[in-house]
Amino acid sequence: MITPAFAQAGPSDGGGILIQIFPFILIFAIFYFLIIRPQRKRADDHKRLVDGVRRGDMVVTSGGLIGKVTRVYDDSNEIQVEIADGVKVKVVKSTLSDVRSKSEPAPVAVEKTNDNKS
Repeated sequence: MITPAFAQAGPSDGGGILIQIFPFILIFAIFYFLIIRPQRKRADDHKRLVDGVRRGDMVVTSGGLIGKVTRVYDDSNEIQVEIADGVKVKVVKSTLSDVRSKSEPAPVAVEKTNDNKS
């Protein structure tokens, strides 16, 4: 003999689509605060470091060369670095990994006035 079949209830909605999407939103938020945001901050800091390089600064390249900036080219993305006495190389600014010592700004020339009243 055949037993009667009872209809089963369909799957419940479970609170809608928001409950189903919430884990993905949470994962994206975690990735943003732990990975994307700090990486963007480091990139901005490096850009400021590279843009602020000027003549007289001691720099370290990503290849490990340490030298003194002797010339900054305004029209290109290059600088000239002296790595030894008389040895100057051109370096792409974006390959700088650190600026060890910043040079002092050039002193402003003070014009002497003649205060002798005769």
